[in-house]
Amino acid sequence: MVALILADGDAPTRSRLDEVWPGWDDAVDLVIAADGGARHAEALGVTIDRWVGDGDSIGADDLAALAARGIPIERSRPDKDESDTELAIRAALVRASTGVVIVGALGGPRFDHSLANIGLLAMPELAGRTATILDGSARIRLIQAPGPDGQAVHCRLDGRSGDHVSLLPVGGPADVVTTSGLVYPLAAESLLPGTARGLSNVRAGPGASVTVGRGQLLVIESPATL
Repeated sequence: MVALILADGDAPTRSRLDEVWPGWDDAVDLVIAADGGARHAEALGVTIDRWVGDGDSIGADDLAALAARGIPIERSRPDKDESDTELAIRAALVRASTGVVIVGALGGPRFDHSLANIGLLAMPELAGRTATILDGSARIRLIQAPGPDGQAVHCRLDGRSGDHVSLLPVGGPADVVTTSGLVYPLAAESLLPGTARGLSNVRAGPGASVTVGRGQLLVIESPATL
């Protein structure tokens, strides 16, 4: 079961997501709105299964309308430690979701929220699960290596030929990084924080991949047609 999280940032249109990330919601069978992210549901053509948050970015009438439709409401205190998006991810994991797709995690008036949402990909509870942030201009994943089995982590990067793929280390070096199917290959190499060597690689064909031996590596894919 994969959960779609509707966060409260900017969200692309359904047609844009379908264009650049075909099949992006094929495995989704649970939709959780994080506070004001509920406003994205209609434009994305999805039905909310659960709402979580402190209610500071949704109108009282809109929240009442959700409740009137029978949608479970999990309202939290405003002085909580977690963001609404984090609460939504945790709600998905409680319901045995094997992964999350987050839409609306980027943009909006609060850049700190965008950074925090990307940081949520490193939640320990997401280890061994798929976690993806989707936008009309980016697909973002985090590789954490070694995996639970102590082995290097392999990640498929399949997509459109010519699109950009950036590999950015987080929190320290990403070591023993090997790629295939990219124009600028890496062969058991290190990517270091404070350098931009992994920026703007290019997918040479529809199939590509990266393997990471140690460290955390953000994988950011961007359409070349931006």
